[in-house]
Amino acid sequence: MTHLLQMGAFAKDALVLDSFAGSGSTAHALLKLNRSDGGHRRFILCETMDYAQTLTAERVRRVMAGYGDRDKEKAGLGGGFDFYTVGEPIFLPDENLNETVGTDAIRAYVAYSEGIPSGDQTTAENPHSPYLLGLNRETAWIFHYEPDRATRLDMEFLSGLRFGADTGASKPGTVIIYADRCLLSAAFMAKHGIIFKKIPRDITRF
Repeated sequence: MTHLLQMGAFAKDALVLDSFAGSGSTAHALLKLNRSDGGHRRFILCETMDYAQTLTAERVRRVMAGYGDRDKEKAGLGGGFDFYTVGEPIFLPDENLNETVGTDAIRAYVAYSEGIPSGDQTTAENPHSPYLLGLNRETAWIFHYEPDRATRLDMEFLSGLRFGADTGASKPGTVIIYADRCLLSAAFMAKHGIIFKKIPRDITRF
Protein backbone atom coordinates (compact mmCIF):
# COMPACT_ATOMS: atom_id res chain seq x y z
CA MET A 1 0.00 0.00 0.00
CA THR A 2 2.84 2.40 0.80
CA HIS A 3 4.31 1.73 -2.64
CA LEU A 4 0.98 2.52 -4.28
CA LEU A 5 0.74 5.81 -2.39
CA GLN A 6 4.25 6.71 -3.48
CA MET A 7 3.33 5.91 -7.08
CA GLY A 8 0.36 8.26 -6.74
CA ALA A 9 2.81 11.09 -6.01
CA PHE A 10 0.66 12.47 -3.18
CA ALA A 11 1.89 15.84 -1.94
CA LYS A 12 3.27 15.89 1.58
CA ASP A 13 0.17 17.76 2.76
CA ALA A 14 -2.38 15.70 0.77
CA LEU A 15 -5.76 14.65 2.14
CA VAL A 16 -6.54 11.06 1.13
CA LEU A 17 -10.07 9.61 1.18
CA ASP A 18 -10.60 5.86 1.51
CA SER A 19 -14.32 5.16 1.14
CA PHE A 20 -13.88 1.43 1.86
CA ALA A 21 -11.44 1.49 4.76
CA GLY A 22 -11.55 -2.20 5.65
CA SER A 23 -8.78 -2.94 8.14
CA GLY A 24 -7.25 0.54 7.88
CA SER A 25 -4.26 -0.25 5.65
CA THR A 26 -4.48 3.11 3.88
CA ALA A 27 -4.09 5.02 7.15
CA HIS A 28 -1.23 2.74 8.18
CA ALA A 29 0.58 3.31 4.88
CA LEU A 30 0.10 7.09 5.03
CA LEU A 31 1.45 7.30 8.55
CA LYS A 32 4.43 5.21 7.52
CA LEU A 33 5.04 7.45 4.51
CA ASN A 34 4.80 10.56 6.67
CA ARG A 35 7.39 9.14 9.02
CA SER A 36 9.77 8.33 6.18
CA ASP A 37 9.67 11.69 4.36
CA GLY A 38 8.47 14.13 7.02
CA GLY A 39 5.10 14.60 5.35
CA HIS A 40 1.86 15.77 6.95
CA ARG A 41 -0.63 13.81 4.89
CA ARG A 42 -4.08 13.34 6.38
CA PHE A 43 -6.73 10.73 5.77
CA ILE A 44 -10.47 10.18 5.97
CA LEU A 45 -11.58 6.58 6.36
CA CYS A 46 -15.18 5.46 5.81
CA GLU A 47 -16.40 2.01 6.81
CA THR A 48 -19.99 0.76 7.12
CA MET A 49 -19.27 -2.65 8.64
CA ASP A 50 -19.63 -3.27 12.36
CA TYR A 51 -15.88 -3.76 12.80
CA ALA A 52 -15.16 -0.09 12.05
CA GLN A 53 -14.36 0.70 15.68
CA THR A 54 -12.98 -2.61 16.92
CA LEU A 55 -10.75 -3.37 13.92
CA THR A 56 -10.27 -0.35 11.65
CA ALA A 57 -10.00 2.39 14.28
CA GLU A 58 -8.16 0.13 16.71
CA ARG A 59 -5.48 -0.64 14.13
CA VAL A 60 -4.93 3.06 13.49
CA ARG A 61 -4.64 3.73 17.23
CA ARG A 62 -2.06 1.00 17.66
CA VAL A 63 -0.03 2.09 14.65
CA MET A 64 0.12 5.60 16.05
CA ALA A 65 0.94 4.60 19.62
CA GLY A 66 3.02 1.48 18.99
CA TYR A 67 2.23 -2.18 19.63
CA GLY A 68 3.73 -5.59 20.30
CA ASP A 69 5.80 -6.99 23.20
CA ARG A 70 9.54 -7.03 23.76
CA ASP A 71 11.42 -8.31 20.71
CA LYS A 72 8.30 -7.94 18.53
CA GLU A 73 7.57 -4.40 19.63
CA LYS A 74 6.75 -1.89 16.89
CA ALA A 75 7.38 1.78 17.59
CA GLY A 76 4.47 4.13 17.12
CA LEU A 77 4.35 6.31 14.01
CA GLY A 78 2.69 9.21 15.81
CA GLY A 79 -0.27 11.27 14.72
CA GLY A 80 -3.85 11.52 15.87
CA PHE A 81 -7.39 11.03 14.61
CA ASP A 82 -11.04 11.31 15.61
CA PHE A 83 -13.62 8.55 15.30
CA TYR A 84 -17.22 9.43 14.45
CA THR A 85 -20.41 7.53 13.75
CA VAL A 86 -23.08 9.02 11.49
CA GLY A 87 -26.07 7.80 13.49
CA GLU A 88 -29.33 6.46 12.15
CA PRO A 89 -29.88 6.50 8.38
CA ILE A 90 -32.28 9.07 6.92
CA PHE A 91 -33.96 6.42 4.77
CA LEU A 92 -35.27 2.96 5.67
CA PRO A 93 -34.78 -0.09 3.42
CA ASP A 94 -38.23 0.54 1.87
CA GLU A 95 -37.00 4.03 0.79
CA ASN A 96 -39.31 5.81 3.20
CA LEU A 97 -38.00 8.42 5.64
CA ASN A 98 -36.69 7.11 8.94
CA GLU A 99 -38.76 9.43 11.11
CA THR A 100 -37.00 8.37 14.30
CA VAL A 101 -34.07 10.66 13.39
CA GLY A 102 -36.23 13.68 14.24
CA THR A 103 -37.66 16.66 12.42
CA ASP A 104 -34.49 18.78 12.55
CA ALA A 105 -32.40 16.08 10.86
CA ILE A 106 -35.05 15.52 8.19
CA ARG A 107 -35.32 19.26 7.52
CA ALA A 108 -31.55 19.48 7.20
CA TYR A 109 -31.50 16.57 4.74
CA VAL A 110 -34.23 18.08 2.55
CA ALA A 111 -32.45 21.44 2.54
CA TYR A 112 -29.25 19.69 1.48
CA SER A 113 -30.95 17.56 -1.19
CA GLU A 114 -32.63 20.67 -2.63
CA GLY A 115 -29.31 22.48 -2.75
CA ILE A 116 -30.56 25.43 -0.75
CA PRO A 117 -27.61 27.82 -0.22
CA SER A 118 -26.72 28.16 3.46
CA GLY A 119 -27.41 31.89 3.35
CA ASP A 120 -30.97 31.24 2.13
CA GLN A 121 -31.84 28.56 4.69
CA THR A 122 -34.25 29.41 7.50
CA THR A 123 -35.27 27.98 10.84
CA ALA A 124 -38.85 27.28 11.85
CA GLU A 125 -38.82 30.64 13.65
CA ASN A 126 -39.37 32.90 10.65
CA PRO A 127 -42.18 35.33 9.73
CA HIS A 128 -43.40 33.37 6.69
CA SER A 129 -44.17 29.82 7.84
CA PRO A 130 -42.81 27.35 10.42
CA TYR A 131 -42.46 24.92 7.51
CA LEU A 132 -40.19 27.21 5.47
CA LEU A 133 -36.77 25.71 4.70
CA GLY A 134 -35.29 28.44 2.53
CA LEU A 135 -36.10 31.64 0.72
CA ASN A 136 -34.59 33.97 -1.84
CA ARG A 137 -35.97 36.27 -4.52
CA GLU A 138 -36.59 33.42 -6.97
CA THR A 139 -37.60 30.44 -4.83
CA ALA A 140 -39.23 29.42 -1.57
CA TRP A 141 -38.78 25.87 -0.25
CA ILE A 142 -41.47 24.65 2.14
CA PHE A 143 -41.44 21.31 3.98
CA HIS A 144 -45.01 20.76 5.18
CA TYR A 145 -44.23 17.90 7.54
CA GLU A 146 -45.72 16.73 10.82
CA PRO A 147 -44.41 13.59 12.57
CA ASP A 148 -47.83 12.45 13.79
CA ARG A 149 -50.17 13.27 10.91
CA ALA A 150 -50.38 13.29 7.13
CA THR A 151 -50.16 16.77 5.62
CA ARG A 152 -52.00 18.26 2.65
CA LEU A 153 -51.13 20.94 0.15
CA ASP A 154 -54.44 22.73 -0.28
CA MET A 155 -55.90 26.24 -0.27
CA GLU A 156 -56.12 26.30 3.51
CA PHE A 157 -52.39 25.65 3.80
CA LEU A 158 -51.54 28.25 1.15
CA SER A 159 -53.61 30.86 2.96
CA GLY A 160 -51.40 30.44 6.02
CA LEU A 161 -48.20 31.40 4.18
CA ARG A 162 -46.98 34.93 4.79
CA PHE A 163 -45.15 36.72 2.00
CA GLY A 164 -45.10 40.47 1.46
CA ALA A 165 -46.61 43.10 3.75
CA ASP A 166 -44.54 43.50 6.93
CA THR A 167 -42.39 40.38 6.33
CA GLY A 168 -40.07 42.31 4.03
CA ALA A 169 -40.11 39.67 1.28
CA SER A 170 -42.43 39.39 -1.70
CA LYS A 171 -43.71 36.03 -2.94
CA PRO A 172 -41.01 34.44 -5.10
CA GLY A 173 -41.78 33.21 -8.61
CA THR A 174 -41.35 29.54 -7.64
CA VAL A 175 -42.59 27.83 -4.49
CA ILE A 176 -41.50 24.22 -3.92
CA ILE A 177 -43.74 22.53 -1.37
CA TYR A 178 -43.28 19.10 0.18
CA ALA A 179 -46.37 17.43 1.65
CA ASP A 180 -47.99 14.00 1.93
CA ARG A 181 -50.88 14.82 -0.41
CA CYS A 182 -51.69 17.50 -2.94
CA LEU A 183 -55.29 18.66 -3.41
CA LEU A 184 -54.54 21.47 -5.87
CA SER A 185 -55.04 21.17 -9.60
CA ALA A 186 -52.10 21.07 -11.97
CA ALA A 187 -53.42 24.16 -13.75
CA PHE A 188 -53.62 26.15 -10.51
CA MET A 189 -50.08 25.19 -9.50
CA ALA A 190 -48.68 26.04 -12.93
CA LYS A 191 -50.39 29.46 -12.82
CA HIS A 192 -48.96 30.30 -9.40
CA GLY A 193 -45.50 28.76 -9.77
CA ILE A 194 -46.08 25.97 -7.26
CA ILE A 195 -44.17 22.68 -7.47
CA PHE A 196 -45.43 19.80 -5.32
CA LYS A 197 -43.09 17.07 -4.03
CA LYS A 198 -44.41 14.09 -2.11
CA ILE A 199 -42.79 13.31 1.22
CA PRO A 200 -41.46 9.73 1.03
CA ARG A 201 -43.09 8.05 4.02
CA ASP A 202 -45.77 5.50 4.79
CA ILE A 203 -48.95 7.48 5.48
CA THR A 204 -51.23 4.43 5.71
CA ARG A 205 -50.60 4.37 9.45
CA PHE A 206 -52.35 7.71 10.04
